[in-house]
Amino acid sequence: MENTVKITAAEVNKLRKATGAGMMDCKKALVEAGGDFDKAIEVLRKKGQKVAAKRADRDSSEGAAVAKINANKTKGIALVLGCETDFVGKNENFLKLASDLGDIALNQNSKEEFLAADFGGMTVAEKLVEQTGVIGEKLEINAFEVLEADYVGSYVHINKIAAIVGFSAVVDNIETLGKDVAMQVASMGATTLSYKDFDPAFVASETEARIAVIEKDNIELGRLGKTLKNVPKYISMSQLTPEVLAQAEEDAKAELKAEGKPEQIWDRILPGKMERFISDNTTLDNEQCLLDQAFIKDEKKTVAQYVATYGEVEVTGFKRATVG
Repeated sequence: MENTVKITAAEVNKLRKATGAGMMDCKKALVEAGGDFDKAIEVLRKKGQKVAAKRADRDSSEGAAVAKINANKTKGIALVLGCETDFVGKNENFLKLASDLGDIALNQNSKEEFLAADFGGMTVAEKLVEQTGVIGEKLEINAFEVLEADYVGSYVHINKIAAIVGFSAVVDNIETLGKDVAMQVASMGATTLSYKDFDPAFVASETEARIAVIEKDNIELGRLGKTLKNVPKYISMSQLTPEVLAQAEEDAKAELKAEGKPEQIWDRILPGKMERFISDNTTLDNEQCLLDQAFIKDEKKTVAQYVATYGEVEVTGFKRATVG
């Protein structure tokens, strides 16, 4: 008669706490390992490798976004732990795993360093494989961002978008400023700080493409007898040279003259017309440039104008990590 190893509930619970695996999986692993705790972990890890191999071609577009900031508020990370289904992505144990990974990531400077970092006696990469076996879905790090600055603020939107923002100085109420601007990054999806960062060739190409789309739309609108869309000549402040602005002002004056408006009141009307001209011709900036976007909490201000209300401080950079 074969000898059987008696596995206690305490041993099963210990393995469960260490790996997050289910009670029955832990018991089976301990039995297979002859009661040896370390060997049981290896059994579960091998199971994870098999599951990971089978699910390697699966799409891990669900998951959880995490942002972590160090104690000095000078370094932040944003990452996405990906999985296959929204059901798993909302699971409490999965969210804890994502948070634990965020704590480890905070001490790393690249995704490669992070995946090789220690996680309870194994690497992060090995932990992901182990947890693939436990959870039964493909797990991977879909985004990994690091940011350092004199002050770093963060915001996470319902575990789906994590944003971190760097500032040049610590000023009064920097916590509020940090959260507000990080919320802007999460909500509006800027890709760069300012229009000054754009490559002129990109702006020219984007201008041509956008004009083509509007002109195509206008053909259909005209056919339906509807109001046509304005076709802008420009889409970024980077294109609005002093000469362009001077010509726009002259055009506005000519328009006022044609309308019979007295010259003595032009000074009161022109600023509004120029503001409208700039707004109509900087759509790319408002979409993609953080500092040039309308501030989500007060659309009368740009983000740059809102930041300026806090005194001598500037945004030095930002990062965004998104599920999906």
